[in-house]
Amino acid sequence: MQHFTRLVVWKKAHGLSLDIYRVTQGFPRAELYGLTGQLRRAVVSIAANIAEGRGRMGDGEFARFLRYALGSATELECHLLLARDLSLLSAEGSEDLQRRAQEVERMLASLVRKLEQRKRHQLTAKS
Repeated sequence: MQHFTRLVVWKKAHGLSLDIYRVTQGFPRAELYGLTGQLRRAVVSIAANIAEGRGRMGDGEFARFLRYALGSATELECHLLLARDLSLLSAEGSEDLQRRAQEVERMLASLVRKLEQRKRHQLTAKS
């Protein structure tokens, strides 16, 4: 089984985490426990769920954790929109981060579909 750090989706999620941490360093201190914390928690949850799911036994468990990661990616998008609307992020910076979050979402959804197809194929083969 491939280590989670070799998964392209994990690498993209990790890179997104680093960039979210960088941009939120410039947020007002008053947002430390507000939007800064929410953005950081959501983005870290994406990569962490991919890693945790990969460490579980079986495709079903992995798919479940990928769905959690997908939910966190969607949450991240929502927080990015708020940060943009509050002028904490520039429109360009927000668009780039949103585009990257959406890319991770598509990759996660694709991986979940592949795992589900493999499971269906295995069940059909046993019949």
